[in-house]
Amino acid sequence: MLTRRSLLSGAAAGVLTPKTKAAVEDLPLRQRAAKSGRSYGCAAGSYQLRDADFAPVLAREAGVLVPEYELKRLIVEPTPGHFDFSGADVLIAFAAAHGMTMRGHTLVWYAANPDWLEAAVLAAPDEDILTGYVTGMVQRYRGRIQSWDIVNEAIQPDDGRPDGLRDCFWLKRYGPSYIDHAYFAARQADLTAQLVYNDWGCEGGEAWNDRFRATTLKFLEGALARKVPIDALGLQGHLAAFHGSVNQRKLRAFLDEVRAMGLKILVTEHDVDDSGGPSDIAVRDRAVADASARFFDVVLDNTAATDVLTWGLTDRYLKAPGGLRSMLSGYTPRKLPLDANLKRKPMWYAMSQALAAEHGIR
Repeated sequence: MLTRRSLLSGAAAGVLTPKTKAAVEDLPLRQRAAKSGRSYGCAAGSYQLRDADFAPVLAREAGVLVPEYELKRLIVEPTPGHFDFSGADVLIAFAAAHGMTMRGHTLVWYAANPDWLEAAVLAAPDEDILTGYVTGMVQRYRGRIQSWDIVNEAIQPDDGRPDGLRDCFWLKRYGPSYIDHAYFAARQADLTAQLVYNDWGCEGGEAWNDRFRATTLKFLEGALARKVPIDALGLQGHLAAFHGSVNQRKLRAFLDEVRAMGLKILVTEHDVDDSGGPSDIAVRDRAVADASARFFDVVLDNTAATDVLTWGLTDRYLKAPGGLRSMLSGYTPRKLPLDANLKRKPMWYAMSQALAAEHGIR
């Protein structure tokens, strides 16, 4: 599918001199994104900042930082009423020192919770265990975290509910209104933070993706009609290079409807799974880059799209699925923009070109 973005990108390739092209390609992703009025960032763990080679690369490439796990309730509140903000605070200090903005991930999720939480929610006399937590977290980081994933992955059409919501313990205890209560609590705690609904099933071209997109649109329309303060849709952007693919036509139509609702669109967790591909690293890297390019060719052609985040910056910290068998086969994941040696891969260049195409610089 030809888009305005792909045409701009192709045209620009023919007008830059080798010297100019080399200078532009040296720009880190955060500067590339800024030139098009957008932001690039990534997830990182506080432990990664202790890597003296990686920390300066993170600061150079990323303008937005999201904690990998340090703001999940499993970490923040390991026992009832006892909180650990140490990891998140390290990341926030790093972001402030390097002119980066922060995203918060995530406040209400069916997963990554402490062992005690589900039973406590089901036995709770009121909703304070939900809204009190949201309020406390957003107030604590008011002015320091500019965007929050308030509710994460609340949709699951395969659970068979007419409303398409995931059958989780939050829903069992409070009904569908738990989502509304979380957003209203967050807005009251911070009047200016961007409040995001974040999910992952809208990118692909399979029949179940069609159901997921339709359910997501219905969910967003209903929430906005109830005046729920959702500012943006977080499109996670987990893709696969060798099984399943983005249907550009369907994704474009879906994102156009999201934009028509007045919502912003963020890519919050982009990566490309390269499992199932050949052993040839060059072939795998090219397939990963192509999948990323097809995705962003559509997403960034939408004027509501703002931030682009990958779920990590480098393959350095990834572990091969399958344990010993994968290790013996020599397979290691290559799903992020930089390789394990922090060198730019074809995915980095695909993203760089996609971010630059808005102004025809390539």
